Amino acid sequence: MNVGQWFTLPLSIREASMKAASLLKEEAVEEPRNNAELLLMHLLNIDRAALLRDGGDPFPSEKLADWEQLVRRKALGEPVQYMIGEQWFYGRPFAVSPAVLIPRPETELLVEAVLEATDLIWPQAAGAGVSAGGELAPTIVDVGTGSGAIAVTLAAQRPAWRVSASDLSPDALAVARTNAARHEAADRMAFVQGDLLMPFIYGHEQSVHDRLRIDVLVSNPPYIPAADMPGLQREVRDYEPHLALEGGADGLDPYRRMLEQLPLLVQMPRIVAFELGMGQPRIVADMMRSMGAWDDIRIINDYAGIERHVIAVQSQPR
Repeated sequence: MNVGQWFTLPLSIREASMKAASLLKEEAVEEPRNNAELLLMHLLNIDRAALLRDGGDPFPSEKLADWEQLVRRKALGEPVQYMIGEQWFYGRPFAVSPAVLIPRPETELLVEAVLEATDLIWPQAAGAGVSAGGELAPTIVDVGTGSGAIAVTLAAQRPAWRVSASDLSPDALAVARTNAARHEAADRMAFVQGDLLMPFIYGHEQSVHDRLRIDVLVSNPPYIPAADMPGLQREVRDYEPHLALEGGADGLDPYRRMLEQLPLLVQMPRIVAFELGMGQPRIVADMMRSMGAWDDIRIINDYAGIERHVIAVQSQPR
């Protein structure tokens, strides 16, 4: 692929964007125009308004080689979020790297559900700037936090909540810490390395937080069935971390393990919220109903109308 033949000076900024979009479309890149514009804004350090306003300006010759390299990488399938190091989530920019999954819009619905359900049980801790102690402030644990999108958003939205973020990957935790600091939530969060709920199981040899009373458990764990991995979109299959994608033969291994681990905690969380893959929510909801620990278990559809999340709530303490 000779990208250089596409970009010859003189060239306007708008022409550089249009030519890149055309090339990316030929290479079967999804949303070629948006990807081209994101890369160009990143390269020139401008926002979308400036891109539109100054589109007729000459493309800077000293940036041409870098531009060709960016377009070549995108044409080969590299996610633009890794290339620019950022993805927006719940109205905030989050740093991302190949060590973490790229946050998806549908996960914002999981955050919304947790905020709503938790506010009903702990209304004293719901307001911005509220200081709530003891049983007035819930403790939330986000398992498999990755970039920290869920945990940091919850901590930023509810300053009174006590939020812990765990992940098996130390590299992922480093990204999550960066995002917590970026959104001024680091001093109200804890970061824990470990496999699923192991760090929180009472008396377990790997436990470092076994006295923690978890009120709300939220998790978006790996849920892709192993046999489906080769058929994933190339941007996901070839670039995003498989540790955060593959969930065993049927994709449900992490959920089974967490549900088995829940009774070993100091207390059963009053709220448990999961994100899942297509066709999985009803199976996991039935698993949770069989445990008899929650009086309200419901499934939430994503923006495409696909069943995506399960949230279980125990409305009254036991």
